[in-house]
Amino acid sequence: MTSPAVAATGIPYVGTTNLVPLPYRRVSVQRFEGALDEPTISAHFLGREAYRRTDFIVLRGADDATAVIAIARTNDVDLFSPITAVEVLALPATCRYIHSPTTDTANRSALAAAAAIAGTRADETIVVEGMFDHVNLIHHPDPLVIRVVEVTPPAPPKIYEMARHVLSYADLPAIRLELETIDVRALCATVTPAAYLLPCRSGGLDDLGAPVHFLDERPAHREDWTLIGCERSLQFHRHYYGDEPPRVEMCPRKIAGDRAETTLLKCCLLEFDIESVGAVTTVPWGADLVMVERALRGLSMGADGD
Repeated sequence: MTSPAVAATGIPYVGTTNLVPLPYRRVSVQRFEGALDEPTISAHFLGREAYRRTDFIVLRGADDATAVIAIARTNDVDLFSPITAVEVLALPATCRYIHSPTTDTANRSALAAAAAIAGTRADETIVVEGMFDHVNLIHHPDPLVIRVVEVTPPAPPKIYEMARHVLSYADLPAIRLELETIDVRALCATVTPAAYLLPCRSGGLDDLGAPVHFLDERPAHREDWTLIGCERSLQFHRHYYGDEPPRVEMCPRKIAGDRAETTLLKCCLLEFDIESVGAVTTVPWGADLVMVERALRGLSMGADGD
């Protein structure tokens, strides 16, 4: 039986980005007394035995110098079998070992985040000793960047926080989220109405320099207000009061517009379905974690296909 780390031509990691061995039991950490260079490492390990679940070895040398290799073994049946091939993934010049007790080393995005915090370049490898003292690595970190376009307040906004939570547990490629906020207060500042009508209450929107009303409370009397809201809010207003007030658009989908960047946003006009157009995926305003995970997975698959 051939190890999953091995292809017919050897150990196929040349040019690989975002390489994270999972489960991390595939990674062994060993002290190494010799020189951490490719000829010495290869000569040392070829022919030596290795445990049947070990596919990567982190080498710790003098002065905490670190290197990483991938290995191939004769088989995965015997508890130990001889190493038949060695691929040096990183030598000390491009490899670092860090301690990050809050990092989940079973999570690709968490490892990519740790790499970013440590200032790791895309041509480097970082080994992370994380939660529970478990060790894993990310080789050549280059996570997919997903922009999350969201209305604030609240801060942080809901879909962004949900996406962050999904990345903490879901089996997804390495992803980095970038938040692009639409500040409702800034939208309100573009007009000077006699009163404001907002879709619902949210912290920080009570004092805008003019009376503030909230559409979800269905004010009993129609006032001379400007609606800060989306198409769905306008539909509610028509139903409640029979007319259309002056309005400032606040829909993330409308404001974001067409874009080439991989983007996640939400829209009230969607109720049960996710919509993907090009690099943009839109979830309903009331999306749950399952929907957000589906959206992130779809965006990552779409990026892989580009």
